Amino acid sequence: MSPIFVRVSETGPTATAFWRVALAVPALWSFYLLFGRRREEAASARPTGWLLAAAGVAFAGDLFFWHFSVKFTSVANSTLLANLAAIFVTLAAWLLYRQKPSRLFLVGLVTALTGVVMLVSTSMSFSSTALLGDAFGVITAMFYAWYLLTVKDLRDRGAGTLRLMAVTTAITAVLLLPIALATGEQMLPLTGAGWLKLIGIALISHACGQGLIAYALAHLPASFSSVSLLLQPVMAGVFAWVLLGEPLVALQIAGGVVVLAGIYLARRGS
Repeated sequence: MSPIFVRVSETGPTATAFWRVALAVPALWSFYLLFGRRREEAASARPTGWLLAAAGVAFAGDLFFWHFSVKFTSVANSTLLANLAAIFVTLAAWLLYRQKPSRLFLVGLVTALTGVVMLVSTSMSFSSTALLGDAFGVITAMFYAWYLLTVKDLRDRGAGTLRLMAVTTAITAVLLLPIALATGEQMLPLTGAGWLKLIGIALISHACGQGLIAYALAHLPASFSSVSLLLQPVMAGVFAWVLLGEPLVALQIAGGVVVLAGIYLARRGS
């Protein structure tokens, strides 16, 4: 649902990114203080301060470039390209952590990316700015891969989901505010409905959606997690079709099926 909220937001792309995290901060800290603090104090987690800062920086870059991507290209394509993070995650895990992927995982990854190519091939028909939006989507994928690997490392070190989300979200908000102000974008929504959209992206997409991703990363390999997230653009394309009237052509539907097949194979090979 994230790109839907971005597309209908009454504020600018960077301003929407700022409000996404800023409005989620009170909810996340409240949940952490109520439910997560005692559990974390009882656990023996290793120091994670610098990793929390790195995750906040990575997510700020992710949101900045991705929100512009959503504005310039189709919802399905912007979300698909952002989730090419699977390529960068697997490459980084191979080069940095010596986690050589299995052959079946690579087959699944190639299959999923084939589906991505089928979907991306339709992008130019949606907008004259699609190429720029697609480029922003690829940059987003790099930041998203950095974020996923950092969160995976944090979770492996014993960092609790609620504290991780509360701290990194606050850092991201602090970083995005001056950038949003510098762009001169519309910072405040004009209507009550506009505020509800920002609350929706903050609580539904960020606090709940991103929080569940952070939780899952403690239980799944980072490489498979990034591939399974390719389900996001499939669902985003469906939502954009139903809610925004963005058409899904036959090639896009076929690409979605291929992506799902790739996810299945990657899961078997993880």
